[in-house]
Amino acid sequence: MHHDVPAAVLRALKAPGRPPARLLLTGWFSFRDGEATAGDLLAQQHMSAELARAGIPHDTAWSPGFRPGALSLETADPGAYDTLLFVCGPVHGRQVADLHVRFRSLRRLAAGVSVVDPAHPAATGFHAVVARDGTRAPARRDLAAGAPVGPVPPVAGVVLSAGQGEYGSRRRHTEVNERITGWLAGKDCAPVPAETRLATDDWRLCATAEQFLALVARFDVVVTTRLHGLVLGLRTGTPVIAVDPVAGGAKVSAQARAAGWPALVAAEALSARMLDHWWEWALSGAGRSAAARHSIR
Repeated sequence: MHHDVPAAVLRALKAPGRPPARLLLTGWFSFRDGEATAGDLLAQQHMSAELARAGIPHDTAWSPGFRPGALSLETADPGAYDTLLFVCGPVHGRQVADLHVRFRSLRRLAAGVSVVDPAHPAATGFHAVVARDGTRAPARRDLAAGAPVGPVPPVAGVVLSAGQGEYGSRRRHTEVNERITGWLAGKDCAPVPAETRLATDDWRLCATAEQFLALVARFDVVVTTRLHGLVLGLRTGTPVIAVDPVAGGAKVSAQARAAGWPALVAAEALSARMLDHWWEWALSGAGRSAAARHSIR
């Protein structure tokens, strides 16, 4: 089908009469000053899987800012490859144009890209372009649409408090929040910051309590240092990991005891091991069942 980008790319790769001996897979996720979007990485996964299926050896170049220590455009030896494939995003701008200079000895192709200016050196530097849009050819489906993906991870609502100056020297909010967010950065989850503060003049915040409840109800787990992160999470039947940010315990601990909720961590006892324990419990059948008993439907 003319709308099948991977098939068109494989045909283009074999056009010289033989497939590449070794290919370097690149995209905006490769640039030190670029960005790695979900769509970019799905496009990379899609083409990598198709190349592997076709028996074409290849490596991926990653931005040092996104994957430190991995192969990058700076460390990739142009002499080790005969083909460069650029996927997703616009073929426009200095960074794309520079690829043609550094890898001028390679055959260069672009796939699933947007051609903003067909006359720009970033676009004309490719020997072949299989565009998703911007050319006279019919629009093609984006590579991310058909990319293979792994299991979908849980969605974690993160409801943190940074204030509460009334607790004075007992406040541990800064240290607790840093530990929680550092721990979350290493979890396979989709973290969603959620703010209990309501506003009618800020689209990023809920305007009503019902809107906030609708948001929390869609989380798989809530990690919170706020009393109402705990209370409203349980009200919607969502498992909660509650961390009391006040030394000696305060309202978060009191509310967890009042509700009979076990997943409570004191500021003094906070550790990755403790958070891991309650994370596994909260996402288990036991945790979900315990939260469901607290819900108000």
